[in-house]
Amino acid sequence: MKICFAPADVPLARRIQTAVVLQWVFSFLALAPTCILLFLLLLFTRFWLISVLYAIWWYIDWDTPSHGGRKVPFLCRMRIWEYMRDYFPIKLVKTADLDPRKNYVLGFHPHGILVAGAFTNFCTEATGFSKLFPGLRSNLLMLPLWFRAPFFRDYILSAGLVPSDKESASYLLRQKGGGNAVVIAVGGAPEALDAHPGDHTVHLANKKGFIKLAIEHGADLVPIYSFGENEVFDQVENPQGTWLRYIQERMQRIMGISLPLFHARGVFQYSFGLMPYRKPINTVVGRPIPVEKNEKPTAEELDVFHQRYMDELSRLFEEHKGNYGVDEDAHLLFQ
Repeated sequence: MKICFAPADVPLARRIQTAVVLQWVFSFLALAPTCILLFLLLLFTRFWLISVLYAIWWYIDWDTPSHGGRKVPFLCRMRIWEYMRDYFPIKLVKTADLDPRKNYVLGFHPHGILVAGAFTNFCTEATGFSKLFPGLRSNLLMLPLWFRAPFFRDYILSAGLVPSDKESASYLLRQKGGGNAVVIAVGGAPEALDAHPGDHTVHLANKKGFIKLAIEHGADLVPIYSFGENEVFDQVENPQGTWLRYIQERMQRIMGISLPLFHARGVFQYSFGLMPYRKPINTVVGRPIPVEKNEKPTAEELDVFHQRYMDELSRLFEEHKGNYGVDEDAHLLFQ
């Protein structure tokens, strides 16, 4: 394999962009286990008190993730996230106003490999979420197991991430006065296994939990499609029926996380590595679907809103795909 090295005269801004994205990739792939290891190792050194004091803090702070989290606006507005935005680049596209007096459930599609679009748009201010949707506060849901990692939990809490369980989402949607936007990557970990370039598979056909959540709290539903999310990494082919896919799905059911075998480019060369490609991601926020509150929705009501949501997501995709290089004959594939 011929290796294509990066030129020596790369502008400083692009080097900073690469460094910022490198730390972000490391954070998602290795920071949690590194923090766990550090916490345990400190117990056997003269710095053992750090882990003991943190354990006390952890106990006191245990319920914070499920009670709105602890987003730090200053950190979300830091300039480093603008470098991450410009690396791809990433853009947040508004198609309709969202009333800040209401609460919302935002469905993000597709999951992609590392949900780069969701993190940059809804966990930072790099793409101007607060300016596009004044009065709204966004919280992205993440697998609960990551909030059990010492030190790492505080890092992700500062970005506005909260556990992807009903208790955490309900707490935000119960807040009176509105202004809360709960962002859910609906397809979750299983959808990451279908994150191949050119693929528009959406795991939604049997996903009704977020619909029920919205109805129970009277929160409007908003579909989001992130064009380019599946383009920033390549993934080893793993079609249904292969041994690789069987093992991946089996491990996902056991561990709760999926393990896509992805690759892209490196830091100093463009031929292989775990750094994402510099390809644009355009995250399009659709029109809100009005939802009336019903604490005990019927199965028929769930089906109606679920179909309405799928139709609105399809309309959003078809209406905007031509703007972002998607073939005219490409359509969403619901699974």
